[in-house]
Amino acid sequence: MIFEPFLDFFRGKAITIPPMDGPLRPNTALDEAAVVRRAAEPDNLCFDGRQVLYSSGTEVLALTGDAPLTVASHESPVAALAVSPTGELAVALDDGRLLIGDRELPSPGGLASLTALAFGDADTLFLCQGSARHRPSDWVVDLMERNATGSVWRLDLRSGDALCRAKDLAFPYGLLVESGGGLVVAESWRHRLLRLPSGGGAAVPILSKLPGYPARLAPAGDGGAWLTLFAPRNRLIEFVLEEESYRADMMREVPRDCWIAPSLSSGASFLEPLQCGGVKTMGIHKPWSPSRSYGLVVRLDAAMRPVTSFHSRTNGHRHGVTSAVEAGGRVLVSSRGGGAILDIDGAQS
Repeated sequence: MIFEPFLDFFRGKAITIPPMDGPLRPNTALDEAAVVRRAAEPDNLCFDGRQVLYSSGTEVLALTGDAPLTVASHESPVAALAVSPTGELAVALDDGRLLIGDRELPSPGGLASLTALAFGDADTLFLCQGSARHRPSDWVVDLMERNATGSVWRLDLRSGDALCRAKDLAFPYGLLVESGGGLVVAESWRHRLLRLPSGGGAAVPILSKLPGYPARLAPAGDGGAWLTLFAPRNRLIEFVLEEESYRADMMREVPRDCWIAPSLSSGASFLEPLQCGGVKTMGIHKPWSPSRSYGLVVRLDAAMRPVTSFHSRTNGHRHGVTSAVEAGGRVLVSSRGGGAILDIDGAQS
C-alpha cells in the first residue's frame, strides 16, 4: 500500500532477536572443553609457526610449557595481534600505537582504535579501526552511543602508504584475508560479516542477523573460518538502544559496569541489571534465560555459512569469547570473561 510507510510512524515497533537454532543450537561445549591456560582476560590468539601467542593485559605471552612465557611487555594494554608470513609480530595497543617487530609505525589516518590486524603478505597489513571516537577498551561506550565511525585500512609496510578500504562501519572487530585477496570483516554493532572485494568496491554483506556481537575471525584448515561472538543480543538491550533519552541518562548517572549493555562476563555483582527471566529460581540459573554475557564460537564453511557452534550458556562460565586460532592440530579459543584459553578441538557440539 502507498500509505504503509506513513502508517509505520504510528505503529509500535517490534524488537526481535534471531533465534539460536540449526547450526547455532545451544550446547555446553565450551564449558566442557579442556583448559589449556588460565590467564587474566586472555585475548588475541595467533600462531607464529612455532608457538601460539596471546595477549593478557599489557603483555604478549607464548603458550608453551606449564607456565606462561612473556614475549613482550608494553605500557598500554594490547588491543590486537597478528603474525606475518615471515614470523614478524604486529601489535596494536589500546593507546593507538602500532608496533611491528621493534619498529613503531604511524597509524594510518591517525587511527586510535585498532581492534584487529591481518597480514595479506609480508609487506601488506590490513587494520580495523573500531571507532574514530573511542579506544578499543571503551567499546561499550561506542555501542551505547550507536556510533558507526569505524574503518578498514590497507597499509604498505615498505612505502608507508595507507589506503582506506571501507568506512562508516559500526565497530569492525575481526578480519580474515581470503585466498583470492578479498577481506571478510566482522561488523559488531550491525551483527554481520561483510566482504570487501580484492579489486575494490563497496562492502557486500555475506552473513547477517547474527544472534550476538561478532568479534575476531581466524582461518580454518579446510578453507572455512572460525568466528567468535563476544556477547549475546537480547530484547532488553535492543530496547535500550532504541531509547535515546533513557540511554543518555543511564550513561551519565549509572556506573558503566551496571549499564544495560552487553558484557564479557556477568553475575559477579548484585548491582548488575537483570531481566525477569534471568532471576535465579530455587537457586537455579536457567541456561536459556536472558543474559548480558555468553560464550559462542561458530565454525563457518568456505562459503562463510555456519556449520556448527560451541557454546557457554547463561549459567556457564566461559563467556566473552573474543579470539580463536587453529594450530598444531588443535583449535584454541580465548574466553576473556572466563579467564581461560580452551581447547575445543575435541569438544562435541
